[in-house]
Amino acid sequence: MGLDVVLYRLVHPGPGRRRPSYSSVQVVADPRDVLVDLLARVRGGGRTPLLDRLDPGGELVVAVGQVPQLLAELRCLGEAAGNPAEVEQVRRLVGLARRCLRDHDVQLRFEGD
Repeated sequence: MGLDVVLYRLVHPGPGRRRPSYSSVQVVADPRDVLVDLLARVRGGGRTPLLDRLDPGGELVVAVGQVPQLLAELRCLGEAAGNPAEVEQVRRLVGLARRCLRDHDVQLRFEGD
């Protein structure tokens, strides 16, 4: 049960459409539960309140305004990383979060199975 992180871009509604929609731009997949296992080790320690809300079976949307907090919490996650796969997963997540700071028409979603 992995926890994929997906970067979505806002697609503005065209004529005749009332609601905007989102299109997937980039995915950091977690097929081997690397992120899930890493989150289990830091959960509840008080340093990662946003990440503590993640549910491997649900979804959490991180708005652009929450990205600075997410980056701080990803640093904590990186400190807990104990093997190269975990370090790489955190590095890729930091890249997505930084992209959110540059492109304000995007959002991150943590999507469980």
